Amino acid sequence: MLRSIKQLFGDKLGALDGEIGHIKDFYFDDRSWGVRYVVADTGSWLVERQVLISPHSLGRLAPKGKILLVNLTKKQIEDSPSIELHKPVSRQYEEEYHRYFGWPYYWQGDALWGMSGVPVLTLPSPLPIEPAVASAKKPSRADAHLRSAKAVNGYHLQSSDGPLGHVCDFMMDDQSWAIEQLVIKTGHRLSGREVQIPTNKIDRISYEESTVFVDLSSEAVEQSPPHYLAAVSENV
Repeated sequence: MLRSIKQLFGDKLGALDGEIGHIKDFYFDDRSWGVRYVVADTGSWLVERQVLISPHSLGRLAPKGKILLVNLTKKQIEDSPSIELHKPVSRQYEEEYHRYFGWPYYWQGDALWGMSGVPVLTLPSPLPIEPAVASAKKPSRADAHLRSAKAVNGYHLQSSDGPLGHVCDFMMDDQSWAIEQLVIKTGHRLSGREVQIPTNKIDRISYEESTVFVDLSSEAVEQSPPHYLAAVSENV
């Protein structure tokens, strides 16, 4: 079932031994459109600390207003590799993060989650972190394709024959964690019509221009299936 990412913002997150904050953002891969991390706002629990939660540790998405359960203890989360605030996620950090929890690397393999189409939703046992060593296999640069859903929300839409509307939501599969549809508001920001466009029609995203380019004409975008968020929510 498809779920609105926008509706998930602010939902509470609960570890095995207590609440850990709420959903602040989602990081997705703009090539595969897989959501790789939930960004947690931990409030006063972990001050000045950005916490990433992988779908590997999450079960089926909870109905709106319910606590999304994380199959980790607060201690496991607190001791996980720390990421600096306001900086892009590096592949070196991701390797360290996945090694700590004992999860497979999603970037190794042909499927959405490496060797599988869905994340492995099991309770991991933390693994010892090996000392960092110089290696060509551990680039420290940020993954240029890992993007913030909140940042892309509001980007302009560029059809094959001109600009048309802006991104206003993402529809994500609640089992595979893949974004399958972009919700586009055409026309005026307040009175425009909302339609859904499959992500396989997205040509590219320009972060310099804050624009999403699609392989569709303006007419095709306008004739895309309408988006009714209330109707989607009632079936969750």
